Amino acid sequence: MTTTAPSDVRPEPPDSAGDGSLAEFGYRQELHRSLGRYASFAAGFSFISVLTTVFQFFAFGYAFGGPVFFWTWPAVLIGQFLVAACFAELAARYPISGAIYQWSSRLSNLTFGWFAGWIMVIGQIVVVAAAALALQMVLPAIWSGFQLIGDDPTPTSPSGAANAAVFGVLLLVLTTFVNVIDNRVMSLINRVGVTAEIIGAVLIIVLLLTHSERSPGITFHTGTAAQSGLFGALLVGSFTAAYVMIGFDSAGEMSEETRNPRHTAPRTILTALGSAGVLGGLIILGGLLAAPSLTNGRLGVEGLSYVLTSSLGDGVGRLLLADVVVAIAVATLAIQTAACRMLFSMARDGQLPFSRRLAQVNPRTGMPSAPALVVGVLAAALLLLNFASPEAFLAIGTTCIVMLYLAYAMVTGPLLWQRLRGDFSADGTDETGRPLFSLGRWGVPVNVLALLYGLFMTVNLAWPRADVYDPAGGHWYFQWFTVLFLGVTLVVGAAYRAYKARTTITEAPSASYA
Repeated sequence: MTTTAPSDVRPEPPDSAGDGSLAEFGYRQELHRSLGRYASFAAGFSFISVLTTVFQFFAFGYAFGGPVFFWTWPAVLIGQFLVAACFAELAARYPISGAIYQWSSRLSNLTFGWFAGWIMVIGQIVVVAAAALALQMVLPAIWSGFQLIGDDPTPTSPSGAANAAVFGVLLLVLTTFVNVIDNRVMSLINRVGVTAEIIGAVLIIVLLLTHSERSPGITFHTGTAAQSGLFGALLVGSFTAAYVMIGFDSAGEMSEETRNPRHTAPRTILTALGSAGVLGGLIILGGLLAAPSLTNGRLGVEGLSYVLTSSLGDGVGRLLLADVVVAIAVATLAIQTAACRMLFSMARDGQLPFSRRLAQVNPRTGMPSAPALVVGVLAAALLLLNFASPEAFLAIGTTCIVMLYLAYAMVTGPLLWQRLRGDFSADGTDETGRPLFSLGRWGVPVNVLALLYGLFMTVNLAWPRADVYDPAGGHWYFQWFTVLFLGVTLVVGAAYRAYKARTTITEAPSASYA
């Protein structure tokens, strides 16, 4: 295994901060460094993709929490912003693909960092599958002809779940193809898609707020949904916000393809999360205010698609839903790209099966093709669970959140340890000559809160609530799906590490993790 690039890789311009920044960590520039500030922002924003995720999980949050579930949004946004601030510091100091794996390894040790990367990449693959399933929340609402299987488009019905899997697989074929072509093509699609999503989100917010049926005071009501107590309803209602506000670290994932990454990535991590958080919160508020009814049951089943088509009319509503389809496609593409970079980064260090093949970069396109195929195939395989049972829709969605939250905690934990030991340095400058992004004296308190928040939400999300994961009853494996999936992930990872240790005399990664 080697980190040397093929001889025909195009040289980077001197001001790209490419070769120098990577050489410091023992790597050569193989990915093409062509992304600017907006493209870096788009990488993080499109992974979050408020139109994709809010439309996908709004009905779930409302069904369990009622209107008051809105307040879980700012709470989760604050928690995730604490995590993002820590990540922004690390993106400035370690501008390398495979961010979670690289950061955790360099803050702790290679074994701990490997498990963080392993959990993260498996989680990202599950997120790809979950994002592709979101088409089912929108396409049948645009045109009933998109319901190819059966006549019930509800994602939790047998026909809706099967239809979601079909369209999800078709979308994965498209995103896998784009992830193989060229990083400039991928970036262009990403930028155009994010621009369309932001415009669409602003239009949706304005139209919903101008079609309000009630006052914002409704957000203090539980309605008839919160039957298990307010606190329990809010814990489950927070799933919506928790699912939406992940993936902001993608700007760090794309560091090796970003110009001036030490300066750009920290800022785009924060702006991607901040802008997505504000837009998503306003969309949820607008949906609650403009919904024709809060008590007829449709809002807890059809979600925001019902609000748009009922309040704004079929024409305008369907046009805006078409923009949501674009957002879902771009989000799936961005998430798959992030997972590809994680696989590439770990394989480049010889830390995965078939590392030599997974670490190869096409010198013409600047893309690691094999990881794109692996992520696409594995995500499509997960979608087949939808044919087995409709409950898979929720199981897949919540499992991916838990995986990412745990991986995040495996970065913020070692980072806090380094701070407390006094080993985390704020020294150095970015490519513009400015001091590296730093939290300064706020580093320790922000880091402590970020870690505690991450651990709390991991437990909250993974808790095997029967009324959440197995509402129909009789499927214990869905009730415990998240815990079982995480356990299997850890066991398989440990088995591979043990096998690798027996077959390798000396484990010598290509980069230093001191």
